[in-house]
Amino acid sequence: MTSERFLVTGAGGCIGAWAVTLLAREGTSVVGLDIDSDAPRLRAIGGDDVADAVTVEPVDISEPAGIARVIDEHAITNVVHLAALQVPFCRADPILGARVNVTGTVNVFEAVRERLDRITGLTYASSAALFGPADAVLAARDEDGIGTRPATLYGVYKQANEGSARVYWEENQIPSVGLRPYTVYGPGRDQGVTSAPTVAIGAAVRGEQYTIPFGGFSIYNYAPDAAAAFIATSRSLSDGAHVFNIPGPRLDTPDVIATIAHSVPGAERLIAYDDSVRLPIPDAMKADGLAGQIGDVPIAPFDEGVQATVAHLRSRAA
Repeated sequence: MTSERFLVTGAGGCIGAWAVTLLAREGTSVVGLDIDSDAPRLRAIGGDDVADAVTVEPVDISEPAGIARVIDEHAITNVVHLAALQVPFCRADPILGARVNVTGTVNVFEAVRERLDRITGLTYASSAALFGPADAVLAARDEDGIGTRPATLYGVYKQANEGSARVYWEENQIPSVGLRPYTVYGPGRDQGVTSAPTVAIGAAVRGEQYTIPFGGFSIYNYAPDAAAAFIATSRSLSDGAHVFNIPGPRLDTPDVIATIAHSVPGAERLIAYDDSVRLPIPDAMKADGLAGQIGDVPIAPFDEGVQATVAHLRSRAA
């Protein structure tokens, strides 16, 4: 039986760095792919031992030849595709956003299509941004995402990727699973609209004031748990093109601030939030399907995730 050799694209991002770290720590062969081979988040999360031991190939995801070269040189058997630009970057440069998020995903599918004798399929990151704020009923009813109206170009790009995955299954029989994170928090989360709660934790640790630029309810996914879900999904691919929301605790913003204050006394005086703004996605989503794919889904209690994040930030500062 061929031993596993993972490729994680977007290894320099938050979930990507966690996925590489988890795989490396369990002794699984893993190669990262990122436009920045230095990958500072990987060093911050995995430490020098992981960062120095893992190869991160400096490849632009929009260049298919580079992806193919890395897959072949390292005899990759499992691909976890996480490379993407977040909402603000897609808004600032839509052409670059489409090239990275949409063309990049097609490039990865093509690389897998040509190597189905060795690679069992593809696990990729979609997003809750696929659902627009008017899709709350749909999001609560099912996980199909059919007929959704994303409120951002980022969401539109993710919608296109889910459609591409479906066609790649129907025409080329490439099994795939897309996972939709919601508000990812934890060490390494410092970019994107929903990074604000983690930025708030960092501000509290430093004794600085910060305003979370939105209010209302959100579903929270602890970054290591999200990474573990992508890894488990890659190991359990089945026929079809499936997409699942990642479950997590649903919390109101004041409860988030109170939880941070429990770990960082006085944080309630430092952290504010803008209750006049809501995230452009539903404040609740059904997320039952993933358990049927991978079994037990890792879901850290929010207070434990915050405590671990505070401990990590303090250790890094020290």
